Amino acid sequence: LHRLQLYFPDPWHKTRHHKRRIVQPDFVQNLRSKLAIGGTFHMATDWEPYAEHMLEVMIQAQGYENTSSEGTNGFVPRPNYRPITKFEVRGQKLGHGVWDLIFKRVS
Repeated sequence: LHRLQLYFPDPWHKTRHHKRRIVQPDFVQNLRSKLAIGGTFHMATDWEPYAEHMLEVMIQAQGYENTSSEGTNGFVPRPNYRPITKFEVRGQKLGHGVWDLIFKRVS
């Protein structure tokens, strides 16, 4: 794969359900074996605690590099190719921000 896109996955708000979140260390390592070198994993969410969780998991994951610029806290602006989803619109109406992360497979 050259790119995997994961937009607005269920954030599983309750602490006891965090184990159900798709972005977990085992998942991103399994994904790494499917991504080509230079391939990207693009994630987006409107739930800030989940955005922070995804960033933490990805920073610790071996073989990935964050594509964000310095000073952006690890997040990237929405690329033009990412569609605006109904979940994003709903989140914005509720006053949520939107966080995009793009990590590139380097090894």
